[in-house]
Amino acid sequence: MPESKRYADDESEYTVVLERYNTVLDELFAGADVYVITPLWTAEAEVPSLQPVTGYWQSLLVEDDPAPEFRTYCHLFAARRPWRRGCIDESLRDIADDKVAGVLITDTRMQRIHHPYDGGADVFLATSEERDRVRDRHADWLSRHPSGL
Repeated sequence: MPESKRYADDESEYTVVLERYNTVLDELFAGADVYVITPLWTAEAEVPSLQPVTGYWQSLLVEDDPAPEFRTYCHLFAARRPWRRGCIDESLRDIADDKVAGVLITDTRMQRIHHPYDGGADVFLATSEERDRVRDRHADWLSRHPSGL
């Protein structure tokens, strides 16, 4: 958001957040299908029964501690959908509020990845030239902090 503000306080600020997310997502994915990949972190190897099975992709052992109660698993759910501006606004709003984390939006070849988070987004592109073009188009959105964060 403007002034490198991290969280929206009112609807006008949510409008700015969603507009920025959707502008970049449109640039990356307009007219294409995307995967929306959502993680679920647990201490169990099995996918929790309360999670819908739809879209289950795979589970990863993230922390392989010798004590089972300290092991961490990440269960990934991938939903394929045609990209349309606003189609995941509810999820993007939850991400902006830090209610959900770790979501990735990617093309079906996984060459472009958009990782939104509370306070911004990371964009991973196939070439440094493409990265620079996207960065330059939105230079006024970047943090003014010397580290860029």
